[in-house]
Amino acid sequence: MKENVLITGAGGLIAQELAKKIEHEYNVRFLTRKKKRPNEYEWNIENGSIDEAAFENLSHIIHLAGANISEKRWTKERKRVLISSRIDSAKLLSDTLKKKNIRLKSFISASGINFYGTKTEEKIYEENDSPGNDFLSEVVVLWEKAADHFKEQHLAERVVKIRTAVVLTEKEGALKKMVRPIRYYIGSPLGSGKQYMPWIHIEDICYIYEFALKNTAVDGAYNAASPQHITNRDLTKEIAHVLKKPLLLPNVPGFILKLMFGELATAILEGSRASSLKIQKEGFRFTFPDLNDALSDLLQKKGKPKDKN
Repeated sequence: MKENVLITGAGGLIAQELAKKIEHEYNVRFLTRKKKRPNEYEWNIENGSIDEAAFENLSHIIHLAGANISEKRWTKERKRVLISSRIDSAKLLSDTLKKKNIRLKSFISASGINFYGTKTEEKIYEENDSPGNDFLSEVVVLWEKAADHFKEQHLAERVVKIRTAVVLTEKEGALKKMVRPIRYYIGSPLGSGKQYMPWIHIEDICYIYEFALKNTAVDGAYNAASPQHITNRDLTKEIAHVLKKPLLLPNVPGFILKLMFGELATAILEGSRASSLKIQKEGFRFTFPDLNDALSDLLQKKGKPKDKN
């Protein structure tokens, strides 16, 4: 009999792509604000309501809910939303599990590579390194504490935290924003261009979640970032190369980005490297470890990757 998996953040691309990969082996359910399909269940984080039918005979939760970090300027209210959408949503899940006396086989939570702080330096961060001391690292630390609660309160046999790098997909996010100006000959690196950009192909982040779901030895925090380290300048140049477009303009000055995005600009202008050796030692293999191959797949559609792991 198939085990039941509940996925939050149903509207996100990772949730939808992941569901396609696991639905032949698991019964996939979604938590969403407005039910549209039979396998969807409604919840509302603000008022604490949730359809408890989603928890019947439930074995796993993959918690992907969370407001987009880079969607809006970080006002006080936006910061509150960024934290609440992650922490309060996890609390609603844990409260429901307690109420129904359910113990999951696994609770797998999204997390962020910004756990280590937003700074550009030569250190390559590993999972046992200390967190940073800026707003993004604060968000991730609280996010992971909310996930750890499930194990501490015996609500799940294991908790996995996926510290996710910039997800490359042609459909949304950073890559889509970078491609458009390059296509129209107005693309250029941001700030110094020397800031590192941990990245991962959309296929590989979905494979990591699938790998974590299926492998009981996977427990704790894992960096989900390609083993190839690149800078913002590297990424910009490689996109232009794949699209066969020249880069004609100088770098976008950092002060312009700060005027446009406020404090959020820090996440654009700074960035460090992160090691993915831990997940690889568990047996995971990247389909797209190379940036050129990843961009060629996404922007030229040369072919689909093989089934993995």
